[in-house]
Amino acid sequence: MFEKVVGMAVLAASDLSRAQKFWHDVFGLDPVLTDEGGATYVIGGIPVLVYESQFAGTAKSTSLSILTDDLDRDMAELRARGVTFNDYDLGDVKTVDGVADLGGERGAWFDDTEGNIIAIAQPAGDTLERARTLMAART
Repeated sequence: MFEKVVGMAVLAASDLSRAQKFWHDVFGLDPVLTDEGGATYVIGGIPVLVYESQFAGTAKSTSLSILTDDLDRDMAELRARGVTFNDYDLGDVKTVDGVADLGGERGAWFDDTEGNIIAIAQPAGDTLERARTLMAART
């Protein structure tokens, strides 16, 4: 099921500039990618997306993101294993049958047994290949 996925940690920040300064000053890291989605770092071989969120610090934001080449296939497999996907209507993010279309990228969210929100997303363009390349470059 997960032969072609990449795991990515996702950490919310209420002030992205302040978070980027922290990552630079504390870990000595600069983002490997910065775009409208936030800043992506690689630490311990794991990509970490730091993004601005109104939910930062409340444990109601995404804690882990899994990138896949086939969202429908993996959602069906996860549903078969008992996963229930969350539905959201947050203005700019609205799900239909658990899936949000985010300008070409499609994503879905579910809770683990501890209440952590996990995302699975099929990115647009070459984002998945870029993530794999980042991981391969670190190993």
